Amino acid sequence: MKNLSNTQFFQVENGPQIQAKDIIEIVYEALKEKGYDPVSQMVGYIMCGDPTYITSYNGARSLIMKLERDELVEEMLKKYIEHHSWE
Repeated sequence: MKNLSNTQFFQVENGPQIQAKDIIEIVYEALKEKGYDPVSQMVGYIMCGDPTYITSYNGARSLIMKLERDELVEEMLKKYIEHHSWE
């Protein structure tokens, strides 16, 4: 019989984490493929948090909900600043 006075240690291996920039790209492409204006739809989602602004096509809705909305804004702002060479 096992010694029940000891605590067992269990560790879960985390798989590779998808980055915010990849999620934005996937969501953008899914919205575009479905005929939506990706910028308008993503702005709507960021402003109010309603996931129905994002299509469920290709898992885009579930992907975007893995990030906090402020993370999306931060990633977009970083790319905008890099694009304009402000840093």
